[in-house]
Amino acid sequence: MYRTGHLGVSLLVFAPIGYLLVAAGEPLAALVTGGAMLWLAMLPDLDHRIPGIPHRGPTHSLLFAALVGGAFAGAGALLANGLDILDQARLSAFGFFVGAVSVGAHLFGDVLTPAGVNLFWPLGREFSLYLTRADSTIANYGLLLLGVFAVAVAGALAVQGLPV
Repeated sequence: MYRTGHLGVSLLVFAPIGYLLVAAGEPLAALVTGGAMLWLAMLPDLDHRIPGIPHRGPTHSLLFAALVGGAFAGAGALLANGLDILDQARLSAFGFFVGAVSVGAHLFGDVLTPAGVNLFWPLGREFSLYLTRADSTIANYGLLLLGVFAVAVAGALAVQGLPV
């Protein structure tokens, strides 16, 4: 999957999360989550820039998603410094969720391609749904348009106050 496709998948994954956050009266959390997911959409492809790390290797695994989630949990804990213990735990858990789901969205995009990903690296095998080639212009832009549409619909529904 290329950048446009990964952005689209991130938006698709974000749409129900954004809906729930806005419907729960947390529009700022929805904005931060959506922004973070778009910012992190290409993070697993960092492996292209690191010598000795194969593409779709360790950075394309659930372990990497957990590590990024852990880093964001730590950032959440630092941001919550001075708040009570329950708020610290909530912000830390929210940080973990945002980091892990952001990487998970990228992994899902790559699972759509024939090359797939080794979700359980260093164990296991590649998982693939064989739905589209990574370089398919139609698939990449189609996912982007679908993601934008999903976020627009989720936002409209949440603003109208439909029940969670």
